[in-house]
Amino acid sequence: IYADPAKRLELYFRPKDPYCHPVCANRFPTSTMLLRVRRRSKKKQQMDTEEQIQPEVQFEMEILGIVTTVYKFQGMSDFQYLAMHSGPDGKQTSMYDKVLMLKPEKEEFFNRDLPLYIPPPIFSRLDTPVDYFYRPDIQHRSGYNNPQVSGENLIGLSRARRPHNAIFVNFDDEEIPTKPLDAAVQNWKKVCTNPVDKKVEEELRKLFEARPVWSRNAVKANISVHPDKLKVLLPYLAYYMLTGPWRSLWVRFGYDPRKQPEAKIYQVLDFRIRCGMKYGYAATDMPVKAKRSTYNYSLPITVKKQGSHTVSVHDLKQGLGSAGTSGAKKPPSSRYKLKESVYIFREGALPPYRQMFYQLCDLNVESLQKIIHRNDGSESECTERDGWCLAKTSDDLRDSMSLMIKQIIRSTRPALFSNTTSSEDGKEQLAYESGEDEDDEEEEEEDFKPSDGSENEMETEILDYV
Repeated sequence: IYADPAKRLELYFRPKDPYCHPVCANRFPTSTMLLRVRRRSKKKQQMDTEEQIQPEVQFEMEILGIVTTVYKFQGMSDFQYLAMHSGPDGKQTSMYDKVLMLKPEKEEFFNRDLPLYIPPPIFSRLDTPVDYFYRPDIQHRSGYNNPQVSGENLIGLSRARRPHNAIFVNFDDEEIPTKPLDAAVQNWKKVCTNPVDKKVEEELRKLFEARPVWSRNAVKANISVHPDKLKVLLPYLAYYMLTGPWRSLWVRFGYDPRKQPEAKIYQVLDFRIRCGMKYGYAATDMPVKAKRSTYNYSLPITVKKQGSHTVSVHDLKQGLGSAGTSGAKKPPSSRYKLKESVYIFREGALPPYRQMFYQLCDLNVESLQKIIHRNDGSESECTERDGWCLAKTSDDLRDSMSLMIKQIIRSTRPALFSNTTSSEDGKEQLAYESGEDEDDEEEEEEDFKPSDGSENEMETEILDYV
């Protein structure tokens, strides 16, 4: 627990009871000292029989160390569900010896007639009291309509989705939009309230003039804009491709990449770092870690957000000078900017995440560009799978990129490949792909902190804009 700052310390009052529900302690930074105090008392000699004996008391103190972290139990204990059964006479009988299998049992153990005992998996996801005064229905703004409830959606939505008014286009749609929706224009004018927003709009216009197709991560790496405002600005200047070789990308209004052979350099490549024992390294050996994993599922006992870290003696010893201060705020010009590695692939550098969406023009490797431009001048048909490129171009690119990444891992971790033999001609067949299909939605808070890595834009943006 101590090794993971996001975990809470559990205390079980009945450790041997598997149905015992723990209480949890929160982790706090502190700057305190651990002391050893000894109390020594020495009796004085009795001078007079009537005089009371007053022992001489001495205290000895010794500093054993500095405490930088404490755990405090601030929550309430949850209900406890015991394996008990109430008989007709009201007498409680224990069922632990009947429901717990402590050793290998014979078939008779499982065929016994027992009272039904199904413990609840969880009582509450909260251990702090919350006031609930049975509030009346929420008063929505004017124009709000409750979501329609049908047979396919019995539960309904908790709230209406915020309209961002993006235009979605499929590969087989005949026409492409030439201007934004009126609601998208009104939305941006409502949000664009200061000169900084106007400047961001002009910067994004210049990006689309220089290059008609962009991914959202590429935009976020070239201009600094709050993600909430980017959601409103993109539908004002471009439409979103849902399917085809330009899926998950934003295209300038009036530009149809299906009719422009030179648009093949803007096609998207879904690349996933391959891992497995057949390649010499497992997923756990990967230098590039997944953003999320089902093995690290966040239970209710985990801390969602850490509190502000107070400066402790331990921090002072580590040094908090101008160079060592990690909490220094970025200038406004680059506060929300991402690194170039989120959309550009370079030889000798590992991608920030195992699954990446690259545009072909952002593969900055000469050998990869030769594969892309093999049919320059002879493009005859734009297909939904390969676009303007030759068939299997994406597969060839993935194979070459996987070999480059394997060479990087081989150079940084040679021990992983000590028992593997490479082919003589240097061409290795790599067919298995492994990657994480993630739906990381952006934070919607003002203290947004962009990460260094990529997002799965295919599904995330659709949820953001519908």
